[in-house]
Amino acid sequence: MAISIKDTYKNEIVPEMMKRFGYKNIHMVPKLEKIALNCGISTLRERDVLTEATNLLGTITGQKAVATLARKSVAGFKIRDGQAIGTKVTLRNQIMYDFLVRLINNALPRVRDFRGIKKSGFDGFGNYTMGVTDQSIFTEIDLDKMKHTIGMNITFVTSAKSDEEGRALLELLGLPFAK
Repeated sequence: MAISIKDTYKNEIVPEMMKRFGYKNIHMVPKLEKIALNCGISTLRERDVLTEATNLLGTITGQKAVATLARKSVAGFKIRDGQAIGTKVTLRNQIMYDFLVRLINNALPRVRDFRGIKKSGFDGFGNYTMGVTDQSIFTEIDLDKMKHTIGMNITFVTSAKSDEEGRALLELLGLPFAK
């Protein structure tokens, strides 16, 4: 029987984080709260791009994607208030851990000339955002049916208080940061 990432978190990561940062209680140890994926659509003239991006996120995550709407009109970008400008998915609990395992083991190794993900994506509060420029790294996608190359942002939201704690947590979970 394979060991799940939740068991690894409880049995290996929590003790390591307690030792490394001197936490007194296991509830003080940061944890991964959610993973948010979003695609911004730059070519709004083509409605099929938004539909394709929604289907793409649904296929990758196994969860239905939701369209994101513009909050206000911007004439320079030809955007109207309430217009769909992207799509997003928020993953929690077991679906989040399943996606994380697939990202680490299947998708990231398929990136051309991959030397690890950049450490510069932290926001100061322990959350990390990385960009994926091409959806072809995900094995779930049938590339013959895709008409457009769609990139996305993947945000790992943690309960860490600092970037150092967040980076340590994500490294112990298996994200391959660049040396």
